[in-house]
Amino acid sequence: MPANNGNAGGTRLVIVESPAKAKTIAGYLGRGYIVESSIGHIRDLPEKADDIPEKYKSEAWARLGVNVDHEFEPLYVVNPDKKAQVSKLKQLLKEADELYLATDEDREGEAIAWHLREVLKPKIPVHRMVFHEITPHAIRDAVSNPRDLNLRLVDAQETRRILDRLYGYEVSPVLWKKVKPRLSAGRVQSVATRLVVERERERMAFTAANYWDLQALFDTGRAGDDPRTFSATLTGVDGRRVAQGRDFASTGRLKSPDILHLDEAAATALAGRLAGASYTVRSVERKPYTRKPYAPFRTTTLQQEASRKLGFSAKYTMQVAQRLYENGFITYMRTDSITLSETAVAAARSQAIKLYGAAYVPDKPRAYTSKVKNAQEAHEAIRPSGEEFRTPGETGLAGDMFRLYELIWQRTVASQMKDAVGESVSVKVGGTSSAGENVEFSATGRTITFHGFLRAYVEGADDPATDRDDSEKRLPTLSEGDRLTAAELTALGHSTKPPARYTEASLVKELEDREIGRPSTYASIIGTILDRGYVFKKGTALVPSFLAFAVVNLLEQHFGNLVDYDFTAEMEKVLDDIANDRAERVPELRRFYFGAGDGDEGLKEMVTDLGEIDAKEISSFPIKGTDIVIRVGRYGPYLDRDGARVNIPEDMAPDDLTAEKAEELFSRPSGDRDLGVDPANGRRIVAKDGRFGPYVTEILPEEPAPADGRKRTKKADAPKPRTSSLFKTMDLDTITLEQALMLLQLPRVVGQIDGEEVTAQNGKFGPYIKKGTDSRSLASEEDLLTVTIEQAKELFAQPKARGRGRAAAAPPLRELGEDPNSKKPVVVKEGRFGPYVTDGETNASLRKGDTVEEITLERAAELLADRRERAPAPKRTTTRARTTTKKPAAKS
Repeated sequence: MPANNGNAGGTRLVIVESPAKAKTIAGYLGRGYIVESSIGHIRDLPEKADDIPEKYKSEAWARLGVNVDHEFEPLYVVNPDKKAQVSKLKQLLKEADELYLATDEDREGEAIAWHLREVLKPKIPVHRMVFHEITPHAIRDAVSNPRDLNLRLVDAQETRRILDRLYGYEVSPVLWKKVKPRLSAGRVQSVATRLVVERERERMAFTAANYWDLQALFDTGRAGDDPRTFSATLTGVDGRRVAQGRDFASTGRLKSPDILHLDEAAATALAGRLAGASYTVRSVERKPYTRKPYAPFRTTTLQQEASRKLGFSAKYTMQVAQRLYENGFITYMRTDSITLSETAVAAARSQAIKLYGAAYVPDKPRAYTSKVKNAQEAHEAIRPSGEEFRTPGETGLAGDMFRLYELIWQRTVASQMKDAVGESVSVKVGGTSSAGENVEFSATGRTITFHGFLRAYVEGADDPATDRDDSEKRLPTLSEGDRLTAAELTALGHSTKPPARYTEASLVKELEDREIGRPSTYASIIGTILDRGYVFKKGTALVPSFLAFAVVNLLEQHFGNLVDYDFTAEMEKVLDDIANDRAERVPELRRFYFGAGDGDEGLKEMVTDLGEIDAKEISSFPIKGTDIVIRVGRYGPYLDRDGARVNIPEDMAPDDLTAEKAEELFSRPSGDRDLGVDPANGRRIVAKDGRFGPYVTEILPEEPAPADGRKRTKKADAPKPRTSSLFKTMDLDTITLEQALMLLQLPRVVGQIDGEEVTAQNGKFGPYIKKGTDSRSLASEEDLLTVTIEQAKELFAQPKARGRGRAAAAPPLRELGEDPNSKKPVVVKEGRFGPYVTDGETNASLRKGDTVEEITLERAAELLADRRERAPAPKRTTTRARTTTKKPAAKS
C-alpha cells in the first residue's frame, strides 16, 4: 500500500492525461506529490512511413503497423510530438518513490496507463489510481485504494485499435483507386455514413400524398365554462376512418382501401353540407396521466439533450463536459451507466427538498437500471460532483460551461423527484350532414394536477411538433349527450412528409439503439464524417454529399459485411467479451482479417482482387425518368447527359436534385461565353466560371512553330493572357464586352503623385489604391474603374486606418440575437472569404450547407463555440503539489 498523504518520507509521481486535470488534482494532494500530464496517448501505431523504425520498413506488414503474420503483434512508436513529454516524465520518475497512473477508468484510460508503464519502465512500485469524480474526498480515496492494471481492458482497447487500423489501412486505398484520392474508411465511421445515406435514399424515393380533413371549433354555449370552446378534427364519415398522414405509404398510396381519402373538393363540399348542423358529445374518456422522471444522463443522452436544448454538437458537448470534469464540477462524462451512488442520491434528494419542498420528493430513493446492452465499465451517471451539489449559481461558471452544468444539475435533481400526475381526456363529437352523412370529430386534452419533477426539468424533443411533457391542453367539462355548436368549420389540406434527416442527436440515438460503436466515440465519429466531407449540415440536419453516396455504394456492393449493421454491432460484443475475459484477442483478429473458412471471407481476401470494381459505375447515379446521370468525379459531382456536363452546386442536397432541378442546371449558361473582340488587339474576350468564381480573360493566338525547327517556348516562359475576376455586383450571364475590357485594365494606372505612380487594384483584402509601399482602401470594387488622381490625393492625405477598420464597416447581413456564451449580439457579415458570424470577439465562417438566409442563432453559437475551442491553447507547464528535496540519483 502507498504511504498516506501525511508521510514526508517519499515522493509520489501521479500521471494523468491532461494538464487541466493535473492542475485540479494537484490542488487536492498535499506535500510529497508531483502531478504531471501525459497529454493523452504517448505512443500509438505509426501514422506515416517516417514513423516506422528502420529495422521494420522492409517487412510486408510494416505499412499496417501490425504484424498480421505473427499473432497480430502491434508495432508501437512514441508519437513524435510526445517525445519531449516522455523525456520529462522519465526525469520526474527519477525523483519519485512511487508511481500512480491516474488516467481515466475506461478502456482508453487503462491503455494509456499501460503504455506509460511500458515506455517509462519504472523500477519503483506502480499503482493504478482510479476515480470517477475529481473532488478532494474522491482523490484521497483513490490514493488510499489503488488497484492493479486491468490487462483485459487493455486487450480490448488494443483489439479495437488494431481492428480500426486494419479496416482503415486496407479499405481506404480501395476508395483512393476507385472513387477519389485521400478518402478514408472506418469501421464505425463508414456505417454511420451509410445510415445518413440510407435516410437520404428514403427521402429521394418518397412520394408525397396530399389529403384533407375538417377542423371544427366547438362551443358549449355555457357562459361559465373556461374554456368554452375547443378544436376537434374530423376522424370518421359513415363509419370509415378519414385518412391521416400515417395512413399513407412512402409511395404516396393509401395502405388500406377501407380508409376514406378526402381531397380538397370533397372536404370543402362536406364542410358545406355540415353548415348549420347540430352536434352531440358521443363519448368522454378520462384516464389518469403519469409521467415518471427521466434517468440521469449517460454520455449519449447528454449529447442528445445538449443538441436539442443548447444547440451544441456532440463533439462540442464532450469538450465542454471534459472541462467540467477536469475542473471538478461533474463526474466522468464517458459512461453507459444511469445509476447514482448513495451519496449522490442523498445530495439530489436534499437539494430537491430545499428548492421545491418535501412534497416533491418520494419517500424512497429512485433507482435506475441501464437498458444499454453490453454496457462498458461501470461508472456512475453523469452528475454534479461532490457529496453536496452546488447549484449553478454557486459554481462561479459562465458561458457554455455554466449552461451544460445547469442541464446536468437539473436532470440529476429531477431524477429523484416525484412523478408528474394529471388527467388525459379523449372526446368524440358526432353530427349529421344535410345529405345524411354521419360524421365524427375527435379531440384530446391533458391537464397536470401535480407537476412533480417537471418543476425542475423537462426533456426536449427532436421533432419540434411534439408536445413537451409539461404542455397542457384544457378542454371544457363535457359529458356524454352534451349539445354543441360549430362556431367554425374549416377544410384543411396536408401533405405527407419524407422521413426527417438525422440530426446529431437522432444519429447518436440510432447508433446506440443499433449497438453500433461505443457511446464514448460517437462525438468523434460524427466529427470525422463532417470533416471528411461525407456529410454536411443544413441547419441541424445532417445531409450526405454525393461523395458519400459513391463511397457507400462501393462498400455495400463489394464490402457488404463491413458496413452491415449487425456485423458492426457484433464486433462491439466481441470487444466486450475480450474485456470480460470471455474471448481472446488473437483468434478474433484472425477471423476478421483472414476469415474462418467455409465461405467466411476475411478482410485481406476482400481487398486483394479489385479488378471487378467498375469505378465509373460505382460513382454513377441515374436520375429516374431522364437520360441524365449524376457522376462523382475527382473534382466533385456533376451531371452528365451524352457527354454534356454541368457541375452540381456544392451545397445541393441529393434529395433536392430532382429531374426538374437537373434540367434547370443544364438550361443555365455554362462553359465559355464569347463576349466579342478587343478592338485594341483583335483578341477574343471570354467569360468563364472557374474554381474560384467567374472571371474574364483573353484568348491568345497560338504561337507559330519556329522556322528553324527549334522547340516552342516553354510554357512557363510563354506570354500570359490578361485575366480578371468579376466584381461581386456582376453576373456571368449578363456581363458585357465593355465591362470585361474595363476589368482587364486592372490593375489600372490612376496617375502620379509627387512623381510616384498610383495604381488601383483588387486584393485579398478588397479594392485599394497603391503608391509605392503606401496604400488606401476603396469603398467598393466599382471605384477601381472610376477613382481619379484628385480623389486618390484626398485619400492619401488622410491617416491610414489599421486592421479591419481600414475600410468603412459594412452593415451586418443579419442580426441573430445574443450569443449564450459571450452574451454579446451575434451578426452575420460578409468577409473577404465569404459570409461569417461574429459576436465581436470571435469570428466563424459559415460552412457548407449554411446560408445567410437560413442560419439560426443556435447554429451560429455552435460555429462560434467550435471556433473558440480551436483557438491556440496556452503553453503548458508541470504542476507540482508539494515542496520536496531532490533525492540522490543513486538508487538500488
